[in-house]
Amino acid sequence: MSSNSVLPPVQIGPVAKALAPMALGSFIFGADAWRPEAQAQLNATMQAALDHGITHFDTATGYGAGQSEELIGNFLQGKRAQVFLASKASIDEMDADLMYRHVQASLDRLRTDTIDLYYIHWPRQGKDIRPMMEGLERARREGKIGAIGVSNFSVENMEQVREVGPIHAHQMAYNLFWRFAENEIIPYCVANDIAVVTYSSIAQGVLTGKFGRDPQLPPGDNRGRVVHFDDDVWPHVYAGVEALKPLADEVDRPLAHLAIRWV
Repeated sequence: MSSNSVLPPVQIGPVAKALAPMALGSFIFGADAWRPEAQAQLNATMQAALDHGITHFDTATGYGAGQSEELIGNFLQGKRAQVFLASKASIDEMDADLMYRHVQASLDRLRTDTIDLYYIHWPRQGKDIRPMMEGLERARREGKIGAIGVSNFSVENMEQVREVGPIHAHQMAYNLFWRFAENEIIPYCVANDIAVVTYSSIAQGVLTGKFGRDPQLPPGDNRGRVVHFDDDVWPHVYAGVEALKPLADEVDRPLAHLAIRWV
């Protein structure tokens, strides 16, 4: 079943593309476990997404040190028009030209002449972050990007960059366990016509229900740094997941489906 047959398409900012409300994330594309044969495996993943109506592909310069963008760019040759493409970058030195150059580097890795949505990936607390927005505004005026987003921003961060130009989307962590965005960030986005885009919808796999009382993660797994898996937190998380499983059983669906549908 296509995702478009379940939920209506959406539009982000001024980009004239209707897209399914689900996206394919690519955090693990080109990760430490990178192998040469991964391109073929990931091509199959990306093609399966397209076959099921998922046309929003999300990546970032920091995913696999740019390899994620390269892998997606390779796949999209001959398919670019089918996909709403989003990427992200951040800089430590507040320099508009540097941010602009990050956009160009993303374009080169993605092998495209325009990126539909480009995010400032993380704010830099205590710094004037407007230069990052200035760099993206220049890229948008030149047609290199279609819309501008922010990710992991506070309301104060958003207000600062909106002095330079409009924010079209905000990507934030949000799932059944992480709901802090409901306090201020989501209401601010709704009030200011900023599209809400979420990540970690299944809480790094926790909301699949596959982890037991004593979760064992592979050595070097990034999830070991996530608060869910802290020794003093996990018992509560595990109890929450176990309480949700009967709801999934009632409708004969995997728990992950319910978690995503809730978002």
